[in-house]
Amino acid sequence: MKRHIIGLVILMLTFSSWSCLAQTDQPTVKEDFNPSSTSQPGKEYPQVNSEGRVRTSISAPEAHKVLLDIGGVKFDMTKDENGVWTGDSDPQDPGFHYYQMWVDGAAVPDPNSLYFYGAGRWGSGVEVPCDDQDFFALKNVPHGQVREQLYYSQITEKWRRCFVYTPPDYEQNVSARYPVLYLQHGSFEDETGWANQGKANLILDNLIADKKAVPMIIVMDNGYAMKPSRGADAPRRGPGMFSAFEDVLIKEVIPMIDASYRTIADREHRAMAGLSMGANQTIRITMNNLDMFSHIGGFSGTSNYPSPDKIDRAAFMDGKFKDGKALGKKIKLFWLGMGTKEPNPFPGSIAAFREMLDEAGMKHVYYESPGTAHEWLTWRRSLYQFSPLLFR
Repeated sequence: MKRHIIGLVILMLTFSSWSCLAQTDQPTVKEDFNPSSTSQPGKEYPQVNSEGRVRTSISAPEAHKVLLDIGGVKFDMTKDENGVWTGDSDPQDPGFHYYQMWVDGAAVPDPNSLYFYGAGRWGSGVEVPCDDQDFFALKNVPHGQVREQLYYSQITEKWRRCFVYTPPDYEQNVSARYPVLYLQHGSFEDETGWANQGKANLILDNLIADKKAVPMIIVMDNGYAMKPSRGADAPRRGPGMFSAFEDVLIKEVIPMIDASYRTIADREHRAMAGLSMGANQTIRITMNNLDMFSHIGGFSGTSNYPSPDKIDRAAFMDGKFKDGKALGKKIKLFWLGMGTKEPNPFPGSIAAFREMLDEAGMKHVYYESPGTAHEWLTWRRSLYQFSPLLFR
């Protein structure tokens, strides 16, 4: 009996030591959380602290398990006596992040956050503050307008829309005409992305106010455009459908913008740029239509994606990059950028594309966003670096 008691005491002391060690190893969370700029008006959550941790909260008294899902990682949330679940993420990189919650296995948006279109659905987003956010901040400077432009596409046989940024003096200086940048979103995003998540209008407002960029019009269209299916066996969506975005942009959108806005309607005053999927589209469309574009920008993407293999210039895109020097006489600016933390395959495919440009003797500008991955802060910084070089 005595041996049994002694053994039990030793076991309890050992467990106590392990418990103390486990508590010591747990990271200390700084309790300096503040509501994110993406919290709905009057809502306390989502919150972010100085470490970049995201804290969310949701009332779900009947739920058995709730998780915070951000950056592809799920974090447990805990329920209080009132049925309110609260949980924190690990520190996140500065910038904008999509997130959602899992309530008993169902993925739901956070009812406290503003909603953004990304990852193929309208859902939650949170802004982790960055040190250089002044360049996209809302400031007391003259502001342009972001206009919703509805149009019927004869090519897709559907109503579509684009958003059009007009610079601050567009309504006052009615005799002025402006160059145009066609700016594309990435995969599983849409025409709302650049104004909402990307802050494109605020970036240009601030650049124009500082006289760092030429006043310009920006057109943000939806890169998903499909020709209608024909016949009973034709697929309604998916790989069997044919992308019609190039035709929509060249044959419908550009003529509409030139007819509806005071543009300078020539190739020297027309640019195109995009992020990820939009970068791939940009390079292919502009290279197929060099009679219409003279400035090209690829943010976190190139037209050889996803391959990191060496590019055969004679075969790639029908040999359009074979003679880089001749091409350089047509293109005023070829700009590429990416984040230093981009995941594979982006570093490899972009490096292979740049190597091809160098071998062809094709001059280009290259930029790296420090400490960011395949995310909106990379693309905001890219637009900030790219825009001042346009139409000079």
